This record gives sequence, C-alpha cells and structure tokens, in this order.
Amino acid sequence: MTLLVLGGTGFVGRAIVAEAVARDVEVTVLNRGQRDPIAGVEALVGDRRSPDGLTALSGREWDVVVDTWSAEPYVVRDSVAALIGRAAAYCYISSRSVYAQPAAARLDEAGAVVDGSPDDGADGAAVDYAQAKRGGELAAEAGFGDRALLARAGLILGPHEDIGRLPWWLHRIARGGPVLAPGPRDLPLQYIDARDLARWVLDATAAGLGGAFNLVSEPGHATMERLLTACVRATGAEAELRWVDPEPILAAGIEPWTDLPIWLPPGEDHDFLHQGDVSKALAAGLRCRPVEETVDDTWAWLRAVGDAPQRADRPRVGLDPGVEAAVLSRAPS
Repeated sequence: MTLLVLGGTGFVGRAIVAEAVARDVEVTVLNRGQRDPIAGVEALVGDRRSPDGLTALSGREWDVVVDTWSAEPYVVRDSVAALIGRAAAYCYISSRSVYAQPAAARLDEAGAVVDGSPDDGADGAAVDYAQAKRGGELAAEAGFGDRALLARAGLILGPHEDIGRLPWWLHRIARGGPVLAPGPRDLPLQYIDARDLARWVLDATAAGLGGAFNLVSEPGHATMERLLTACVRATGAEAELRWVDPEPILAAGIEPWTDLPIWLPPGEDHDFLHQGDVSKALAAGLRCRPVEETVDDTWAWLRAVGDAPQRADRPRVGLDPGVEAAVLSRAPS
C-alpha cells in the first residue's frame, strides 16, 4: 500500500502515520510543515487553505488517502477534486458530532445527520464543528462514492492528545490530595484510543471498506471510576478520589465536559456520547485496548514531553482549583 495522509503530525493523523510506518507502508504526508514528521515518511509542504496548497501532490498517485481535516469543508472538497483518479480510496476522519441533536442512545450509522455542504467555508463564513465534519463527509462521498470511508469517531484519547482531556486528569491527580471525582462511579464511558482508531482505519482501507462507521469502543468499555483509578495508579500520586454526585457539581456552576473533561452526568447528552451503537465497526474488526493501557501510555508520554500540546482552535479544559476546593469542602468526606 502507498498512503497519503493529509495532516499526519498532530494527534489522530500522527497515530495513523505511526501505525502505517510500523506496517512498512510507504507513507507521504502533506501539511504546513510546522512540526517534525515521523521518521520514515516522505514529507510534503502545503497549506490547504492556499490556492497553491496542493501543488506538491501534482503528478503523484497513492492507493489510499486519509484526511483528518476538521475545519472548513471546502478544503476537503478541493483535496478530493485534486485526487480523483490518482487514489483508489479516500478515508475521511469524521465525528459522531454529525448526528442531529437531540439523539437517542444506541444510535447507529442510519441516524439523522446535520445539514452540511462541501462548499461551506469557501466564502470565509464560520462553520461549526458538526457542520464542518458533515460537509467533509459529503465532499469525500461526492468524489469517491462507495470508495469513501467515513470514520465517525467519538471521544478520542491516548498519547499525543492535543485537546487536553486525559492529560488534564493525569496532571491533576499527579498533584495529589483530595480530587473531585464526578459520579456516579459506575458511569459508563465510550471512547477510542487514537492508536486503535489508526489500526482499524488501515485495516478497513486495505479491505476496501466504504461508507460510514461509528468508531468508538463498546458502551461501558470503561467507567469513570476505572478511568480515574487508572490515573491514580499510573501517576503513583498520593491522591484521594472524593466521589461527588452530579447535583452539587452542577449547582456549583461546573461545566461537564470542559471543566471536568470526559465527564457528562447521566442524561441525554451522556446517552448519546457514551451509548452509541458500534456493532458495524466491531463486525469489521474494531478492537479496543483496556483503559489502563491508554492511561499508562499517555502518562509515559506526558512525562517525556512535560506538557501536552494544545490545539489553537480549542479552548483549554480543566477545573479551577478554587472551585474544586469549594465543592470538596461541602461534600461528605
């Protein structure tokens, strides 16, 4: 296989490139050249928002293209147009955010999706994340038809995460002391390690799969307690998990998902994000590693780099220490 990754030095793209290199796949990456590529790949430079951003691809062919773009869909549209006839398949890393809200638990790939267009953003207008991902899907399908693979990922964790969700929990627990642990303890979590996503994408493209796939673990693959306990064990910190029910957390004005990353209280949002139907991907070979392995490897990476990189287009996550202390002071010990 010859593989072109549009991106390839961040989080998900990096995981795909690393897995491909480990398989002795011939890999080319195209990006702005702002970060060092993984060793063993051909690195091409181009800004896909620029009129000449795809010039470096001219006259070249690949078996598979993987595109991790998450902003304006017209960028995907233009990349697809440039690669029709020069690639056998196109994999677009999409998101379960494309499903129209409200969405029920156990939603499969046939669920209703948001409106979007491959042309969105071409006029400079802002495009929200769900609309952007849907427009990217439509661009890939318009150019490659049933040879377009749409990987609708959910929550993505693992080494090199650039949103900061799991890194925030690891750094917070590493500081030790009482830690606000949002309950209930057995709250089920559904996510995917970026490396498991990468393995599945490469297997699926090699097998010639196309269409949309929800790409996260099975519901209940982990729980909040199992995740945070794994963080305590990995860091070796003198940390005490203080489990607090959702009601006092929400009453304190703490925002789920952002102030307390990963966590959503029981309810509609949680059911959508953490109870999705992934039977199609599982039947197509998806396998997910234990949460303890994801936590251990993410902590090892953090210790090596000191602090996780932060995507410029995403706000920092995490709870203010003063707010945490105030909630804990009112919670039963």
